[in-house]
Amino acid sequence: MTGRLENKVAIITGAAMGLGAADATLFAKEGAKVILTDVAADKGQELADKIGATFMQQDVTDEERWKEIISDTVNLHGKLDVLVNNAGIVEVGDPENQTTEEYRKTMAVHMDSTFFGCKYSIPVMAESGGGSIVNMCSIASVQGESYVAAYCAAKGAIEAYTRAVAVHCGLKKNGVRCNSIHPSGIITPMVESVPEKMEAKFGGAPNQDAPASKQGEPNDIAYAALYLASDESKFMNGAQLRVDNAMSVASGSMPE
Repeated sequence: MTGRLENKVAIITGAAMGLGAADATLFAKEGAKVILTDVAADKGQELADKIGATFMQQDVTDEERWKEIISDTVNLHGKLDVLVNNAGIVEVGDPENQTTEEYRKTMAVHMDSTFFGCKYSIPVMAESGGGSIVNMCSIASVQGESYVAAYCAAKGAIEAYTRAVAVHCGLKKNGVRCNSIHPSGIITPMVESVPEKMEAKFGGAPNQDAPASKQGEPNDIAYAALYLASDESKFMNGAQLRVDNAMSVASGSMPE
């Protein structure tokens, strides 16, 4: 039995650690030729060597670098089948004290990179008959999280843009699908950095008396990404896949 991504070529951004690293590891295990990108060169190369992938250093806010990454991928493997727009950051701040710099940086890393990734991967995927774009979103796009206001805005934009890309590709009949994944809190370096950032900016965590919600593991999201990247999800286009232990539909926090 072959792997679920056998003979597929996949680019995963922000893949040196956290969710991206879990995606890259699982994709490689399932037979994909993985190109993992990140600004963290040492960690990215270390993981690539470990899983038999290719590392390319990338600032996902740099449009020209996006062109190079996709061109180099095609030169290396002859095609591109899967793009996971995973790179992300979190800058804590509510609607009144989120700084303009924090807002613009957050939007650039999340939404600008998703825009560039989709723009330059669609025609390349279409040339070989189609492919799958997986945009990493969040339940922050569907519920209010006031202390990460810019993050909510960025993830909301990605959710809406995913639908636009899906409809565009569907109308063009180019074989490219685009879906989004919406995790709740997952145990990653980014999520684990939030309490310290809250302490620095607000002097403590908001709603600290509320019960903590159960956190997921990176592979909980990686398996969802694997499904959307594979041909098993060939009839899914423009969907929002929530992986959140019902947190986004509960009346309050889900218990540990």
